[in-house]
Amino acid sequence: MPVPRPAVALRAANAISSCSWLTTSSQSTTKQQCVRSFSSSKQQLAADHGAHEDHYDPPGGWLWGLDPSKKHEKEGWENIFFYGFFGSLGLGVVAYAFKPDTSIQTWALEEARRRLEVEGILKEPESK
Repeated sequence: MPVPRPAVALRAANAISSCSWLTTSSQSTTKQQCVRSFSSSKQQLAADHGAHEDHYDPPGGWLWGLDPSKKHEKEGWENIFFYGFFGSLGLGVVAYAFKPDTSIQTWALEEARRRLEVEGILKEPESK
C-alpha cells in the first residue's frame, strides 16, 4: 500500500482552490479559469522520445569507427594544423632558449660588480 504524501495532496488542493469564476463583460457567460503552478505540470525530460530507445552505441571493434583496411584520406585542415601547431611550438622553444636574461638577480650582480670596480675593490676582468 503506497504511503500518502502530504506535499502532493497540498499541491492538488492549492491547484483546485486557485480556480476562480470569471464573467466577461462582452458575453454574459460565466467560465471557470484555473491557474496552474509549475509544479503541477507534467515533468518533461530532455531526452524524452516517447519510445525510450536505447542510446547505447555498442563497440564496433575499430578505433574511432574507422575501417583499418581502408586508407585514410586527409582532410584540408590536417596539414595546416600539423605544421602550424608543431612549427609554432618549435619556434616558441627556440625563442625561449635564446631570450635575454632579464632577471633581477643578474642585474644586481652586474650592478654590484660595476660599483666595486669603480671603487677599486675589485679588479677589472682581463680582456683577451
